[in-house]
Amino acid sequence: MGGFWERKRVCVTGGGGFLGGYVVNALRARGCRDVFVPRRQHYDLVRPEDVRRLYDDAQPELVIHLAAVVGGIGANRAHPAQFFYDNLMMGVQLLHEGWRRRIEKFVAVGTVCGYPKHTPVPFREDDLWNGYPEETNAPYGLAKKMLLVQSQAYRAEYGFDSIFLLPVNLYGPGDNFDPESSHVIPALIRKCVDAARDGAPSVRVWGDGSPTREFLYAADAAEGIVLAAEHYNGSAPVNLGSAHEISIRDLAEQVAQACGFAGRLEWDTDKPNGQPRRKLETSRAREAFGFEAKTGFAAGLQATVDWYRAVYARGAA
Repeated sequence: MGGFWERKRVCVTGGGGFLGGYVVNALRARGCRDVFVPRRQHYDLVRPEDVRRLYDDAQPELVIHLAAVVGGIGANRAHPAQFFYDNLMMGVQLLHEGWRRRIEKFVAVGTVCGYPKHTPVPFREDDLWNGYPEETNAPYGLAKKMLLVQSQAYRAEYGFDSIFLLPVNLYGPGDNFDPESSHVIPALIRKCVDAARDGAPSVRVWGDGSPTREFLYAADAAEGIVLAAEHYNGSAPVNLGSAHEISIRDLAEQVAQACGFAGRLEWDTDKPNGQPRRKLETSRAREAFGFEAKTGFAAGLQATVDWYRAVYARGAA
């Protein structure tokens, strides 16, 4: 298993973040001993001089680009310009400098937010350009999707090996539980754990509960990314998902139960729902590099709740 990775110099941008930690662990489990993780305080990847310095310092043969400015609906609505500019500039410069330095491979990790708002379900990679993304996260989604355009263009003109992956919404231990920027699962977990602890009678939830989402356990996503880095060399984008679709209403009820919160869920219908449905078609990943999610949603959710409780008990959440 470790033959491909044992002597490979790999740079994982965003390797100190939520998904990045899982990817770094997956690489090390495969025998990769030379993993470079740039930190924001040392490398601002929006700045071209910092990108060049990163390549000077890391001397990578393979780059996995995970670094991103991300958040839930509220953060996307508050910072559309920042989310567009920072994500676009990081990706474009990292890929271009990687090509210029003739690295072996660039793995660009995009986002399900790049899909059109009304994509037929399940989302197929061939539908990626058939409409405009859901408005609240379109700047972020489009900035990340430009990496697909760049990857395909550089492959066509220069023969550069760059691939583009589209993971669905992620969750798991180590997620971001900051109420100002968290996504739906950690946001609900924090609300329900806190409400259960405080004896609160209710928890407010954004929207009306009707949208559906698919969630992928972060450790499974990391396995998919590492498998693709080793085995996939195509120009077509590839979905990474779990094939499990759930409504936000059912999700909120499951989270409340897992957290031991027995109060009411109050739906704030003045807040936006976001994209109506999200569920990926995942056969391309299975056929191209043998990826299938292994973690069931109930087990993954409980592990995430248990992790948050343990961290909260230490005063770190």
